[in-house]
Amino acid sequence: MATTRTTRGARRLRDLGETATAVVRPMTLPGLRVVLGALFVWFGALKVVGVSPVTDLVARTLPWLPGDVVVPALGMVEVVLGVALMTGVGLRLALLVMCLHLGGTFLTFLMAPAMMFRHDDPLLLTTDGEFVVKNLVLITAGLVLLTHAGRAAARPGLVA
Repeated sequence: MATTRTTRGARRLRDLGETATAVVRPMTLPGLRVVLGALFVWFGALKVVGVSPVTDLVARTLPWLPGDVVVPALGMVEVVLGVALMTGVGLRLALLVMCLHLGGTFLTFLMAPAMMFRHDDPLLLTTDGEFVVKNLVLITAGLVLLTHAGRAAARPGLVA
């Protein structure tokens, strides 16, 4: 009898999980897209108005360009990408550019390694190093959205 109760309990738990998944699934890709877009607008706006905590990092990564020009310009690109992600306008292009942009942040490891590693140890990242490495997660999120963007391209708005 205990085995029957356990089996029924396991079945109910599985059914509850499937129901929860079915309810949440339609919100996941649009939610991911909107959150990514909001982050890009937020971080980009900080660069545009000159209060970004990564201004020095960006300037050191691209020393051949004047920091007072490249940082706000990069910020504007990020704001545009964020708006595109949130609205779905030009979504596939925006996702591709976003992934390329985030991939470009790894240039900091070549151009400013002292800012990325503590004591020249590649296993000991600085705060800046961790900030850049987390972009692997954002790139992956962008790739997930990009692989699903074609299916819903005909549906405007928050559909991913």
